[in-house]
Amino acid sequence: MPGCGPDAAPIAALDRADHLRDDSNALAALWNDARVLLLDDTGAVCDDQGQPVPLTGAQISEGPGGVGAAAFLGLDEGGRGWFALDASLTAVSGARSVDLRTAAATWPAREAAAFAEARALQSWRQGHRFCGTCGGEVAMLRAGWLGRCESCGLDHYPRTDPAVIVAVSDGARLLLGRQSTWPARRYSVIAGFVEPGESLEQAVAREVMEETGLRVRRCRYLASQPWPFPGALMLGFAAEAEPGEPQVGVELEDARWFDAAQIRAAAAREAAQDVDDDGPLLSSPISIARWLIEDWLAAAEGNAGASNAAT
Repeated sequence: MPGCGPDAAPIAALDRADHLRDDSNALAALWNDARVLLLDDTGAVCDDQGQPVPLTGAQISEGPGGVGAAAFLGLDEGGRGWFALDASLTAVSGARSVDLRTAAATWPAREAAAFAEARALQSWRQGHRFCGTCGGEVAMLRAGWLGRCESCGLDHYPRTDPAVIVAVSDGARLLLGRQSTWPARRYSVIAGFVEPGESLEQAVAREVMEETGLRVRRCRYLASQPWPFPGALMLGFAAEAEPGEPQVGVELEDARWFDAAQIRAAAAREAAQDVDDDGPLLSSPISIARWLIEDWLAAAEGNAGASNAAT
């Protein structure tokens, strides 16, 4: 997903332009020239090559959709508005739709980032059509960013669920685990949602202990990545754990230590698409999990090089 790593986020980010969300006249003025992403229940409408359809508001001329039904995503650096709209509200269609993971790997960064924003917002809107307090119908305001119960008046806002994801090392090796539902041979770093009342550092220590039985000595924050499946924010850490063999419980099928040579081989295996080799595979290149693995590997190789130079 665009936004992974400390240097990646500014590349594709739109100006969210919060001050325009209550300005219906300004949004209407942006609409004709605006870039509009059409979303269905499975993804975003794309062309027959799997790329985004470059629609403008002016081209969406039939059906009940329009600026009033669209969610305002923000402005690009040229001041052009970007919106997201339910494809069923228009007479426009593409050859097919593409899911967010595919788009993140194949679309231009700006479009993929806007799609991620739109998809998370769409999921929240679909799941909050009725008030959780009184059951009344929720009306969407502020260009899709505020839901207000028409019965009790309670305001509802889009939510983001924080999750920690951590590259755990014992000083020489990296801890990776796998869930039984993942593709065969796929391993990744440890992750889990932050619980109410705990800090991020406490969440790191708890998740590593729960999933592998290892105690974290210290950790430090590295980077973050939005993960709209449907609405998480992955907060990446590096951690040092006490030595010991991992003991998995119900959450993981397997967890083990990997040295730098094994991580390097896994990356090469995937790059070469070596399906005959039965060795482990790594997380998707679009994920912060993969970024954390590569960051650890670069540091491990740098440390090894410095040690060799010293001797």
